[in-house]
Amino acid sequence: MPFFSVIIPLYNKETFIVKTIKSVLNQKFKDFEIIIVDDGSTDKSLELVSQFQDLRINIIQQKNKGVSVARNVGIEHANSKHIALLDADDTWYDNHLIELKKQIALFPEAGLYCNNYEIFHKKNMSRKAALNFNYQNECLIVEDFFKASITNLVAWTSAVCFSKEKFNEIGGFDTKFKTAQDLDLWIRFALKYKVSFNPTITMSYNFFVDDSLSKKEYNSIRYDFINNYPEEEAQNPSLKTYLDVNRYAVAIRCLINNEKKLYQKLKREINYKNLNLKQKVLLQCPKFFIQLCKSFHRILIKNNIYLTAFK
Repeated sequence: MPFFSVIIPLYNKETFIVKTIKSVLNQKFKDFEIIIVDDGSTDKSLELVSQFQDLRINIIQQKNKGVSVARNVGIEHANSKHIALLDADDTWYDNHLIELKKQIALFPEAGLYCNNYEIFHKKNMSRKAALNFNYQNECLIVEDFFKASITNLVAWTSAVCFSKEKFNEIGGFDTKFKTAQDLDLWIRFALKYKVSFNPTITMSYNFFVDDSLSKKEYNSIRYDFINNYPEEEAQNPSLKTYLDVNRYAVAIRCLINNEKKLYQKLKREINYKNLNLKQKVLLQCPKFFIQLCKSFHRILIKNNIYLTAFK
């Protein structure tokens, strides 16, 4: 039995998938299997992954059912106790699995293990994740997962690991969410188990990828995700803050997309004490000003400057 099962959902990522798989095969820690779930790709993705001869690679094909189903299927077929997720357009550095293994040894009681990561806003511009808690160089248990994830998430999909047993205990990925299904899973993990964090950066996320699922406009689904925890939100002020910041982000998306009813609904549900000054101001601005800010933001990124309303 391998130590890790690496689960890669694949849908039309021919530009990235070869590099992604190679980043797994190049790991210093070699005791793993790779389960690739091709979710009905219509480009050359399946052809490219089929060219790999490594016996640790297992390819499962299915009709297009969405990333949640693909991940659940991959995990169901996993032979390992420990599951490491990797999206088909992300890459690991060669220390990724060995740094996850370090956390598992240190904190066997934890439910979710998170490595640090960096975000590429364009091909030659990256920054490490901005996390809202203090850490040094050593692995640790995150005291308040939701507070720590206000700016960037402590748990990033391609940088986490968890046990198959605990994943099944909390019900796996919720297939009703076409987006934010990973955020939903991290919330359920954090409400039930301890979350471990390793400050060592071991993976990169390509934020600039045009067809990234996180950029698709599923605002009504995002709204349903945010309001999926009414009892927990009422009892956990940090979770309420985290979800209010998400409400702000979805409200801005709705404003840009002319989804006026949902925009107004989200504004009414936010406790404004949980937003920073920039967020409060932007939420009251007209659409043209938000669009102007986004255009200015893109210009800044082209000039290697990154600003955010989340800190």
